[in-house]
Amino acid sequence: MPTYVYDFSEGSADMRALLGGKGANLAEMTSIGLPVPDGFTITTEACLAYLRDGKTRPPELDQQVADHLAGLEQRTGKRLGDPRDPLLVSVRSGAPVSMPGMMDTILNLGLNDDSVAGLAAAGERFARDSYRRFIQMYGDVVAEVDGHLFEDALTRRKMSRRVTSDVELSAEDLEAVIGEFKAIYRRETGEDFPQDPRVQLDRAVDAVFRSWNTPRARTYRREYDISDDLGTAVNIVQMVFGNMGNDSATGVCFTRNPSTGARELYGEFLVNAQGEDVVAGIRTPQPLAELEAVMPEAFAALLEQMRGLEQHYREMQDIEFTIERGTLYILQTRTGKRTAAAAVRIAREMTEEGVLTRTEALTRVDPSQLDQLLHPGLDPTAETTVIAHGLNASPGAAVGAAVFDAETAEAWGKAGEDVILVRWETTPDDIHGVIRAQGVLTARGGMTSHAAVVARGLGKPCVAGAEGIRIDLEHRMFSASGHDIHEGDVITIDGGRGEVMLGAVPLVPPQVNEDFDTITAWADDVRRLAVRANADTPEDAVRARELGAEGIGLCRTEHMFFGEERLPVVQEMIMATDEDQRRAVLGRLLPFQQGDFEGIFRAMAGLPVTIRLLDPPLHEFLPDLTDLVLEIEQMREAGRPEHEIARRERVAARVRTLREVNPMLGTRGCRLGLLYPEIYEMQVRAIIRAALAVEATGVEIMHPLVGFREELRRLRALTERVIEEESGDALGVLVGTMIEVPRAALTADEIAEVADFCSFGTNDLTQMTLAFSRDDAERSFLPRYLEEGVLESNPFETLDQSGVGRLIQTAASLARETKPAIKLGICGEHGGDPASVAFCHRVGLDYVSCSPFRVPIARLAAAQAAIAEAAEVA
Repeated sequence: MPTYVYDFSEGSADMRALLGGKGANLAEMTSIGLPVPDGFTITTEACLAYLRDGKTRPPELDQQVADHLAGLEQRTGKRLGDPRDPLLVSVRSGAPVSMPGMMDTILNLGLNDDSVAGLAAAGERFARDSYRRFIQMYGDVVAEVDGHLFEDALTRRKMSRRVTSDVELSAEDLEAVIGEFKAIYRRETGEDFPQDPRVQLDRAVDAVFRSWNTPRARTYRREYDISDDLGTAVNIVQMVFGNMGNDSATGVCFTRNPSTGARELYGEFLVNAQGEDVVAGIRTPQPLAELEAVMPEAFAALLEQMRGLEQHYREMQDIEFTIERGTLYILQTRTGKRTAAAAVRIAREMTEEGVLTRTEALTRVDPSQLDQLLHPGLDPTAETTVIAHGLNASPGAAVGAAVFDAETAEAWGKAGEDVILVRWETTPDDIHGVIRAQGVLTARGGMTSHAAVVARGLGKPCVAGAEGIRIDLEHRMFSASGHDIHEGDVITIDGGRGEVMLGAVPLVPPQVNEDFDTITAWADDVRRLAVRANADTPEDAVRARELGAEGIGLCRTEHMFFGEERLPVVQEMIMATDEDQRRAVLGRLLPFQQGDFEGIFRAMAGLPVTIRLLDPPLHEFLPDLTDLVLEIEQMREAGRPEHEIARRERVAARVRTLREVNPMLGTRGCRLGLLYPEIYEMQVRAIIRAALAVEATGVEIMHPLVGFREELRRLRALTERVIEEESGDALGVLVGTMIEVPRAALTADEIAEVADFCSFGTNDLTQMTLAFSRDDAERSFLPRYLEEGVLESNPFETLDQSGVGRLIQTAASLARETKPAIKLGICGEHGGDPASVAFCHRVGLDYVSCSPFRVPIARLAAAQAAIAEAAEVA
């Protein structure tokens, strides 16, 4: 018979997959003697069985829960639902991977009209407050009653008593609230609030199981690439109470500052409150340091437990605690989510403290998070009008239009508009809006509120608890310092300083600090894969070097054809009627290209530079045909001279000639080089002259879109002829190809005969292999595919390893059969995606190339791939 339930004393940290992160940590803390409330955990396997069997409980589960509940009652000396001294429990979810705010918690389960009287022995107001909380949570989470109905009723009661805080309501007030809540429950569900504690428990467990597949949970898993197959455990925990009076409290703390990584007090607490109050933003909590003055003995005990937990787990911890009448209880500990700046600092400092090895430190930083360190900040010289202050909940600055709900944030964000999501406080249901927003501003809540935690995880700026703003949802606006900000008005937030500013404040690039440099330098010592950058200008090349690039893996020469001076010359070349005319115009383009190449070679200072010859079809350099036809018609109506009209008609005729049904699969890449060899000759000549001028080495010339060996053989001959004419091949130039056509991957052994290197252009290779036009797919069916699980990830962001990846692996193997020392890499944007980098390491490529700002991500990801490989071998 499968075991679906474990007491905390029966588990350990090693059982994370089965007990979930929260259950495994509760078991581990129990085993090392921490003051943890008693309880048991229902496993993730029970959840998966429930969902797999059409939301039906496994037949063994009910009896196992009954047995473990009986054991808990015996150990505590209390019985669930006892009208004299009831046992109350919380029901908490806990997936194997931390998903803060994504799942649902129920407190005070076991209360009913009889047992609330037994609880009242500890205080009438306390008992009534606990019961109204339970009805509210249970109604919202289990019965799916709109939570605002309860909140509105509570607000009306506070207004009628002219108070602003829940704790100011009397026991009599709360008794009236309980009556209103039960009436709401009956009206919305068609049944009375359940009085049987075992029915309450069973329905609560089912609700936690179901919550694994709520839209907000699925959205969070997609954002963080978490598997849908993990399931969530359910933790049944004996209640301890932080709302028993002024000698009780609840709070959340971190063993280090999750925003900066500093080893300092960081956290918040509320006196006379229950756990969810701190993170829900209902009341603004007090800083943790103030707990020493309020409850000195509990504060000292908490500091001791914080030190012990960090040493035990060898990681920064996020801890939930409750103080019941002066006694400290640890409710939960888990690895704390942190900003990228905090992650690299904590990794470096824990290594210097001797807690971690360098290898362990490298595995503690999420490569994708490094992108946060490259986000812009406020221009320090800019004038600002600060209209509100809040907590500096998540660093970075953002500019955008104010919007007041998650749906608007998502819609406007998808349409390409920068937005700031402004809320009283965010809830897990707002996750889709937070993801699309540039930043988040809340009027309530603290450093551990939902908005703060989620924004930090996403690397977005957040200002929380800005109590000076007054939100008017009916009129879609907020007021602050005498200013009215309507929906669509632009504001700026600085999550590092907790400031809200009027209008758009100029932003500046961020600075990379010593912690960042240290961690990436350690990564360089470990990784095997080289990391290059995709750079098309000298400025991009300089930036790439600053971020640690070891060369350029893709320089797209067509980007050098645009600009006020150059584009007219390129268009004149395209309009040429014969080769002689084209060569004459190309001669005028050559100096432009040569100058760009010289700048790039200087920036790279001898590192390899792979230059891709012209790839896009020629019509992309000419005006749009529809625009041309409209322009010509307008010229006629305006009576413009015939020779001007004739000139534009010649351009339109050329556009028609070059027009193709599917240009991506038409006359582009190496096909252009074979049809118009003079174009490639000019480019090669510019490359070689630039290399000679600055004494460059490491020059690599890449021919795009090759599908046949003969294409590359002919173009190599052209390239070598020009090199010989210009330099006598004194530079040791390599000649290779970009593999972006599936046929080239399948015949890489043949292509390797005439190639010194092959670089996989994974952007086009993905399009051609999947038969997806990226622009069309991302605008139409791809979002639906991702939402409904047809695809687990966007194949243009994370490499399709079983399809496109298999082509790459096959091509690499075939190429090395022909030429064992051939250089292989990828130059699509997948080169900056950690999962794709790990794949490239596994299949034995020599390098990855990505945009300059993703170079640090690739460096760390390549190191982690090497560490994982070494661990597997060991």
